[in-house]
Amino acid sequence: MTKNDTIEIPAVKFDANGELIITASATSSAQDFDFYEGKWKLQNRKLKSRLSNCTEWTAFESTQEMYRVLNGIGNIDNFLATFDGKPFEGMSVRLFNPKTRLWAIYWADSNEGILQPPVFGSFENNIAYFFTKDNFNGKPILVVFRWDVRDQEHPIWSQAFSEDNGKNWEWNWYMYFSRFEKQ
Repeated sequence: MTKNDTIEIPAVKFDANGELIITASATSSAQDFDFYEGKWKLQNRKLKSRLSNCTEWTAFESTQEMYRVLNGIGNIDNFLATFDGKPFEGMSVRLFNPKTRLWAIYWADSNEGILQPPVFGSFENNIAYFFTKDNFNGKPILVVFRWDVRDQEHPIWSQAFSEDNGKNWEWNWYMYFSRFEKQ
């Protein structure tokens, strides 16, 4: 299992008000996540402690199932795992805006029961980056999700945080997908 952190994160851009500038790639489309429909087995690697110079990782298995909604401009997945002997469920909602050609990805889980701020982005050459501003432990951070689907039967999702507006990133979660069954 490789970490897949050798692909460089694009430079982050801000407007005059300090808001993220996120522009869709020329190839961004409502079909970008079609590869993902169906059931998946995941091998996860998650940093034990984020933004604390931690180098210890936990590994665990999970499953995920994605299906399309809204005539294909959206999709929903369910992430199922067990943490400390307790069942955990997460859910992603992805929506494609035909006007901006950007995807928005929202996350909610059984621990908090709230939708997290969406990350926005698009695919180019089978790699996608999705960014947002957020807070972690009371500090402002940037969050990036990366989808690497150069091998659509074994995609890799990863997440990183930045405390310095994207100058430095800490990768803190990797998911390595293998297909259970194709829809």
